[in-house]
Amino acid sequence: MTLLCLLCLPSLPSLAGVRLGNSGIALEWDDSCRLTGVRVGKHTLTPASRQRRILYCPQKPDSTPAIVTDADGTVFPDPKYRYVVASWQQNLTSVSLNKAGQSLYYTPSSVRKNPDGSLSFFYKDENMLVREDWSFDAEYGTDIVVRISLTAGRGGWYSIVSPSLAVWDKEDFEWAAVPGICQGRSFNPDFIRAAGYGQGIPEVPMVFRERTATAPMAYINGSNGVTQAVIAEPGTARHPWLKDCKTHAKWCLGLSLMNREGEFTPTLCHPVLGEDGSYLEQGGSISFSFRYTLVEDGWFSVLKHSAQDIYKLEKGTALKKTRCSLTDRIFRMHDYLVSDKTSRWRSCEYGGMTIAAQDYLGGVYGAQKDAMKNSDYGAMWMLARLSADTLLLHRRLPYALNFRLAQQCLEEGFFKGSSAGQYFLWKSGSFTEEWGPYTEPVATTYYMLMDLGNIMLFEDDREDLKDRLRFAADCLLGWMKPDGSWEVAYDNESGKPLFTDLKDLRPTFYGLLVAWKILGDGKYLDAASKGALWYVRNAVEKGHFIGVCGDTRFSPDFAAVQAVEALLEMYEADGNPYWKEAAIRAARLYTTSIYTYPEPTCELKNVKGRERADWEISQVGLGFEHGGVFGSANHHGPILLASHAGLFVRLAALTSDSYFLQLARAAVKARDAFVDWNTGVASYYWDAMDNGPGAFPHHAWWQIGWIMDYLVAEASCMSDGRIDFPAGFMTPKVGPHRCYGFAPGTINGKKVNLILKKGLVSLSTPEIDYLTAEDSDKLYVILLNTSGAAVQLGVKVEGKAERTVRVKDVKVLEYDK
Repeated sequence: MTLLCLLCLPSLPSLAGVRLGNSGIALEWDDSCRLTGVRVGKHTLTPASRQRRILYCPQKPDSTPAIVTDADGTVFPDPKYRYVVASWQQNLTSVSLNKAGQSLYYTPSSVRKNPDGSLSFFYKDENMLVREDWSFDAEYGTDIVVRISLTAGRGGWYSIVSPSLAVWDKEDFEWAAVPGICQGRSFNPDFIRAAGYGQGIPEVPMVFRERTATAPMAYINGSNGVTQAVIAEPGTARHPWLKDCKTHAKWCLGLSLMNREGEFTPTLCHPVLGEDGSYLEQGGSISFSFRYTLVEDGWFSVLKHSAQDIYKLEKGTALKKTRCSLTDRIFRMHDYLVSDKTSRWRSCEYGGMTIAAQDYLGGVYGAQKDAMKNSDYGAMWMLARLSADTLLLHRRLPYALNFRLAQQCLEEGFFKGSSAGQYFLWKSGSFTEEWGPYTEPVATTYYMLMDLGNIMLFEDDREDLKDRLRFAADCLLGWMKPDGSWEVAYDNESGKPLFTDLKDLRPTFYGLLVAWKILGDGKYLDAASKGALWYVRNAVEKGHFIGVCGDTRFSPDFAAVQAVEALLEMYEADGNPYWKEAAIRAARLYTTSIYTYPEPTCELKNVKGRERADWEISQVGLGFEHGGVFGSANHHGPILLASHAGLFVRLAALTSDSYFLQLARAAVKARDAFVDWNTGVASYYWDAMDNGPGAFPHHAWWQIGWIMDYLVAEASCMSDGRIDFPAGFMTPKVGPHRCYGFAPGTINGKKVNLILKKGLVSLSTPEIDYLTAEDSDKLYVILLNTSGAAVQLGVKVEGKAERTVRVKDVKVLEYDK
């Protein structure tokens, strides 16, 4: 065997103990270079017993996945969930389960204290030469920056693991997370629920992939109030589009909440064993840079520190320049939607009436390329009202309403009042759910109560719709369990509960709140309160969620942010501050579903044959359809449907926390690279770039809905409430955005009506978004500058032949939140 012979170290004296410290943090090593003391403020933490290791494997690690069975002995997941099987299996390899190769433990043989106060540790044996450089960050005194360099003494696969600093009590901690993948305040012995659904911390020291980690970090918040995090330095984790192709799923960084020995301590590794960059010939070298953040504060401050300070959230957003304002996108999507051909509008006869919806070309249970679906009923009625479009009013809305009415089960029995399924199959003439013959209580909340509720805000004289809404509310009320929860689903034939391994950790209770607001019966508000209380205690307080997409077996998704809006509306309904506090807590949790790295730059990339700046295709600010280890974000990346944006603007005003506003603007600003220029419709998944609506033409309604919600929220918050329009209910099922226009709003106390008239207003720059409103004799143009800098522009208003248009007043409303 050839030993490491040309790689030698200078003779350095071992110090009789060394210390790296400042006024808030102190790390102490004994004379054998073992960490013996960790202090953060007044708190003394327990050092790990196994502190330093390099992972090594002489052969490339086996990638065969382990087989995992559920409690009943069946393999998880069922093969029919074809969209999630591959992602799940990729997280069951020996590398992911932290079993690959061997741990090469080491303790430095010498240490040098440098003139600038930093420390350099050194180690060598026949396997490797290691140097560690530790120093405080020059700007952030809470951060200790570490760079580890390794030179191989023999060929093989190597992975540098961040040294284990402090260890935490698994039975006594406040919170822990790998953001976007798993979270909670306790360990969960149920591997599928913990690793698959992110419900608590897995008892296995898993190494997660960064493709759905929304920040390149792991953190633990102890019961003593101290948070310890380890954050990868910029440039370490994968870039989703490195040069000229998608590299979103490339595995460069491993993330864990335990070291291999099972000690509870946040841990990163790079490169990942067996992945690119991990193979070294003898004499080859690799390095890994990261930082420990240690604060006497909660986890949320550390998450924000990573996004705002390390990955420069606002700086990245400031680079963006758009070609088209959000307002003008609405007009282009309007044109797209009123064309039967481009929007794939289809009419059918069913139950003695004409129903209509848009073709849906994605996967649906029992479909033969014949599924139909409508999405955002609030947006449909809103656009028709604000634009006064007679085509929408007379040729779209009546038949879309018929679609919902036909969708409701009216036969006496267990399912009366419920939704028969969100899709209609025109070849077989039947309604169906997305992935099986079952009925979900949350679907009744969505398609009966929320949709009919929004319609009734615009058509409040429809007594027949009140009856339908009451049927749905009574059905949902009848299905509620004594503890305030619901089943995930019922089999359509037997009525027996399905998916009993999961709890309905979704805001199903919101439907009863809608029923109370429309019908005024107190029993619905009482039941909504009971359901909301169960949800807060079982979902928000534990960090346990499931989603609403059956094709991914309810992987956690945007239903979690709908709960934020639902809880805020509970607070508005009864004034109980408990709901407000729970909503803010849930909102902070949802920020971990939004990508905050890598920092956008001006570097040019080749994107499907077109040159684009890196910031144009950035994932920062965008959230999941569903994340975790088997959601769609594993392969497709995030989605462009930024339904959370308006809510986040409102949360910034509510909490005085600008982080919500920064995330909202990062999500919405200058997303032209994803927009089909002819239709104004953005692609759904990030990796589709500018392919347009594709198989999802109904998404245009959701996009109009979230854009209007965001613009109205910005106007209200910028004006400190002096511009205000009443909001409707949330829409199924992509997030918390709401509709407007069913009732007048106010501008400086004067009643006005929102309007959307194409060509009425034109601006000289697309950097400014705008809204328009009118009263009996005035037009109001609301200009929204979200750039953070002064913008010069010209405004052109088209007048009618019989009416002269002149500017009467201009008011600049400052906003510094």
